[in-house]
Amino acid sequence: MRRLQIIMVKHIKTDFEERKKPEKNSANHSKKAGVLTKPAGKGKASTAAPGNAGKPSRPGKTKTVSATAPDASATTPPGEKLQKVLARLGLGSRREMEREIEAGRVRINDRVARLGDRVSATDKVFFNGQRLVQSAEPVRRRVILYNKPEGEICSRSDPEGRRTVYDGLPQLRGERWISVGRLDFNTSGLLLFTNDGELANKLMHPSSVIDREYLVRIQGEVTDEMKQNLLDGVLLEDGVARFTDIVDGAGEGRNRWFYCVVMEGRNREVRRLWESQGVKVSRLKRVRYANIFIPSHVRVGQWMELSEREIADLCMTAGFDSNTHTRILPPTREEKIQLQRHELKLRAATKSRRPWVPKRRKDSEASE
Repeated sequence: MRRLQIIMVKHIKTDFEERKKPEKNSANHSKKAGVLTKPAGKGKASTAAPGNAGKPSRPGKTKTVSATAPDASATTPPGEKLQKVLARLGLGSRREMEREIEAGRVRINDRVARLGDRVSATDKVFFNGQRLVQSAEPVRRRVILYNKPEGEICSRSDPEGRRTVYDGLPQLRGERWISVGRLDFNTSGLLLFTNDGELANKLMHPSSVIDREYLVRIQGEVTDEMKQNLLDGVLLEDGVARFTDIVDGAGEGRNRWFYCVVMEGRNREVRRLWESQGVKVSRLKRVRYANIFIPSHVRVGQWMELSEREIADLCMTAGFDSNTHTRILPPTREEKIQLQRHELKLRAATKSRRPWVPKRRKDSEASE
């Protein structure tokens, strides 16, 4: 009888160990599969501790979740940010457009727009009561050079009825010209326009570090010490400003010409820099923007459209590579004919006498 009891105990012990083996195997299998366990709780998530990886989990107390994160693109609403669309259309910077949206001046379809709204090409967008045209397909990127005369303002309209720089530009269908920076009322020279608001903002942004060269006539004596001060930097009302280069032009005595270069586009920056040294600017003309110069056959008050290669070089200088809304495309046959006629018109006008422009002085002449 005693022997029979010992045999039964061994049999029960062996049967218990056999039942326990599948639980260990299942725990090891879940560890290899990379599945995380989440204890039941009130919104608190955690991963299983390394020391408990081999222990079996009790049923009803754990919850398995996938280790793969959800796709973020699936939660992003369709369309494009409203302030970005408005800035691309040349209505202002993104920060300015955010303020316009908060002021309630923008509508989407039949409601007032809110900050954070997104729009697509099928939405109707209104700004100050006027509907804006959005193109579903990229259009040809265009950039024109305008030789601005003195006495024109860089605004689309003027309450005083003065002439604006937009009055002499070619008309666009469903688009608008966007000015790349501004020139003062009494400043003449090179001014760029484009139909791509993103390109215009990129060209104007200080991070692009694009140089602008001016020809300036100074009334007053200019010494080497003054020029060095302007190269080192001068504290103005809106911060420190400086010229990156100053080259003597022509003239002697108290009326001299200089070529000077700045890397920013602050308001009246060139004039304020020279005035900080106690001299006066009597004439100011922009002659270069990045790699773009005024061609000899483009007279004051005339414009010329840049070629595909010139636009590509300009975009490369600014670090602009977007092709989403505009692209560098060849002009159509009709556009080519119009551009050729305009080119002939410009060159025919150069037969008359052009205004005198002072030449740069060589380094050897300047040192003498």
